Amino acid sequence: MNTPLTNDLLGQLQGQPLADISNQLGLSPSQTENAVSAALPLLLGALGRNASQPQGAEALFGALQRDHAGLDIGSVLGSVLGGGGQGGSILGHVLGGRQQNAAQGLGAATGLGQGQASSLLQMLAPLVMAYLAKRMFAGNGGNAAASPQQLGDVLGQERQSIAQQGGVGGSLMGAVLDRDGDGDTDFSDLIGLAGSFLGGGGRR
Repeated sequence: MNTPLTNDLLGQLQGQPLADISNQLGLSPSQTENAVSAALPLLLGALGRNASQPQGAEALFGALQRDHAGLDIGSVLGSVLGGGGQGGSILGHVLGGRQQNAAQGLGAATGLGQGQASSLLQMLAPLVMAYLAKRMFAGNGGNAAASPQQLGDVLGQERQSIAQQGGVGGSLMGAVLDRDGDGDTDFSDLIGLAGSFLGGGGRR
């Protein structure tokens, strides 16, 4: 598990998956890749935050085993594009009351409208869960070899890595997650990042 989760999943979405997401949202391929590369750290960082407590790690581990293990990312994307995937429900568990802030922040950071940003997060949430289940269980000789503690450790390392790398993904994760959730988040700094990001100067 040496490859950062965000980079690995983004790599798996290159090509047709990103093209399909672009078509669904009405965005250019470059807009979509920029937005996805900002949204994935946010979602994985949120999962890492939730799994930082034993109870949260156990709940997430159980959900991965019960609802997402054995699913292929391509099949999940097909379901999502067809209106399935339960993205809204997953976001409710992952982000809680921060869903609106997450969409606002992603929009500010990438130039997407809030509706597009919200739709993208709902599309990516089931993909992240399916990917995480495969990453945790497939290479471990079955479910018994993985544990909630291991899941928490992996996601904790990923969250730390995202924060250290900074860039749009790290800044967005910090702006959305490291607030008190009062709905009064200031995304003015992210708007400045969006200019360099959309101009090709942003870091992933």
